[in-house]
Amino acid sequence: MRLIVFFDLPQDTPAQRKDYRSFRKFLVKDGYLMLQESVYAKLVVNDGAAGNAVQRLRKHRPPSGLVQVLRVMESQFATMEYITGNREAYDEVDTVEELLVL
Repeated sequence: MRLIVFFDLPQDTPAQRKDYRSFRKFLVKDGYLMLQESVYAKLVVNDGAAGNAVQRLRKHRPPSGLVQVLRVMESQFATMEYITGNREAYDEVDTVEELLVL
């Protein structure tokens, strides 16, 4: 399953820009990969892992702005159509077969 995080955070003040950078750094450190600007996705193995990831998002959420999480099954994510751009241009783990569980 994939978790897709969409966020729209204000960046009007220096403090808001800092919150934006901190949240983005948290996403990258927690294993999310950027799909588009302000859209990140993470591969999780089951509902329990997804729930834990959502709890970590709640813990690190910025004080203002909008953050949304969408859970989609891997089969649904695989049907994403690229209207413009090139999927091969992005280097990411995008299949369950490439996931190594330790």
